[in-house]
Amino acid sequence: MQSENPLIDVTELARLAAAGTAGPVLLDVRWRLGGPSPAELYAGGHLPGAVAVDLDTDLAAPAGDRTRGRHPLPEPPALEAALRRWGVRADSAVVAYDDADGSSAARAWWLLRWAGLTDVRVLDGGIAAWVAAGLPLTTEVPAPVPGDVVVRPGGMPVLDAAGAAALPARGVLLDARAAARYRGEVEPVDPVAGHIPGARSAPTSGNVAGNGRFLPAAALRERFAALGVEPARPVGAYCGSGVTAAQAVLALEVAGIPAALYPGSWSEWVADPTRPVATGPED
Repeated sequence: MQSENPLIDVTELARLAAAGTAGPVLLDVRWRLGGPSPAELYAGGHLPGAVAVDLDTDLAAPAGDRTRGRHPLPEPPALEAALRRWGVRADSAVVAYDDADGSSAARAWWLLRWAGLTDVRVLDGGIAAWVAAGLPLTTEVPAPVPGDVVVRPGGMPVLDAAGAAALPARGVLLDARAAARYRGEVEPVDPVAGHIPGARSAPTSGNVAGNGRFLPAAALRERFAALGVEPARPVGAYCGSGVTAAQAVLALEVAGIPAALYPGSWSEWVADPTRPVATGPED
């Protein structure tokens, strides 16, 4: 199933699931700030064979004092244990899905790619596209055969705070949050409003159509070019806690543009009061 396209459509996924051979490992990564919980969403119906993934506990380490942000990268042994529990093997294909704009699924996609897996994709349009195609959901909980995957971090580029601060001088740093949060007009989650100086506002809502599916590659390239993304210039993305920015990195990947993720993102940035904060529209 390996493909250069990090997205998979419903038709292809349904064909693979019905092929009668070992299909991809399906990860249900639905997550909503403020609930309902991933377990509740999963129990209400999921793709046949999918396993439940909790973004807060499976795809992130405990936030602790938040100096690493609200969703720090999980420790490799913990991530490896979770992957094996879900049945992921060294040669597994993996498909992640959510029920929104792909942000939660993109966190899984990015994290698994960072962990060294290569055959990982996101279901374009998520569970809504599956249902719209007339395909069934189930409440049955699978019992995967434990996997043997070994986590090898470093498969995707990462920015730390210093790297994010320096990037605008030589490339493009994209802020994937809503524009009002970028400008510092509102901040519903973190203690300080604003953005990293030099970053450009690029809300993830602009990467998808109204049905939650990603824009075509050409349209994404046009969008990112308008934001200053050019060949040979490094690109990075951040958001509030490193989740929605993974959707931006995924969209850039669809467009054929490699990009780094700042996992700590704004929540890590503002944990240090000496770091500068910008407000208002772009300079």
